[in-house]
Amino acid sequence: MTKHVAISGEDSQLAQMVAEMETTGDEVIITRDGVAVARLVPEQRSVVNGELTPEQIEKRKQAIANLQKMARELKVGATHDEIKGWINEGRR
Repeated sequence: MTKHVAISGEDSQLAQMVAEMETTGDEVIITRDGVAVARLVPEQRSVVNGELTPEQIEKRKQAIANLQKMARELKVGATHDEIKGWINEGRR
């Protein structure tokens, strides 16, 4: 179950970490005795006002480039329709 906690007080260490995370977009690993026990990650903002953020656009471009590279390396030799057919077969 997800727990929602409000942050109050600008001087708390947690508030400072969250403020930095909002600015940089970097995640924060929380450790106890040198062992990672939790991870704070920035909320993924989805489409705002019908537009993607530059970071979201860049991530999608990189994902497409990676998929295209993998496809070239695999040399499956199948058509788009054949692949879709295989996917649909697996759903049955």
